Amino acid sequence: MTLEEFFTAHPDCAVAFSGGIDSAWLLHEALRHGRRTQAYFVRTPFQPAFELEDARATAAALGAALTVLEADVLALPQVAANPENRCYYCKRFLFTALLAQAKADGFPLALDGSNASDDAGDRPGMAALRELGVRSPLRECGIMKGDIRAQARAAGIALWDKPSYACLATRIPAGTPITREDLRRVEAGEVLLFSRGYTDFRLRLRGGGALLQVREEELDRARAELPELRRRLAKWFPQVALDPVPRPRRES
Repeated sequence: MTLEEFFTAHPDCAVAFSGGIDSAWLLHEALRHGRRTQAYFVRTPFQPAFELEDARATAAALGAALTVLEADVLALPQVAANPENRCYYCKRFLFTALLAQAKADGFPLALDGSNASDDAGDRPGMAALRELGVRSPLRECGIMKGDIRAQARAAGIALWDKPSYACLATRIPAGTPITREDLRRVEAGEVLLFSRGYTDFRLRLRGGGALLQVREEELDRARAELPELRRRLAKWFPQVALDPVPRPRRES
């Protein structure tokens, strides 16, 4: 099945739009091949501000209507407690809200941007999507991450090479309760690192401090700059360690 065939069969769709390249390409194709499409961004404390900024800019560039929904996901005890399967409860909560709004807006089907490179066995949130009847056309059509980037680049989508950015909750170890303050600290620290030119990294909570993980190509630089990084991050993290093992390159 191709995306054109999918949207011919399902011409009216709501697209869950995160501001990342996968959902951007899905939205591009829905607008191209479908009949009626609207993008939905569900804003939570788990997303940094730049994700919404990227979503607004990309939706505008594509000519898509964007609806922003507010969801206090930390009000759900199963999410705030941060169990191993937190993503299941989070996805179910967020997509239940999205589906309700999409139905009110006249859309019979909601789509998400999971692609064929994503490992369903490693993503408990996918089970929630299946239970709710959310479809993943990129995955169903066998489209890989590399294909998405190449096609998005050819189509002139500005964020075709934007690194994958998992939600802020992934920076907090499973079993450690998630607080708004910890999420704010992580976001502030990562914004600072972005401002210094780091592009694909994670700043993970470890005890009262943080562990910085970078790609292999940025490891030497981070090691040399670690004293300065510690000084700049001290207002949020009393200790910052650099992981000597490079972050794995995973296109998802």
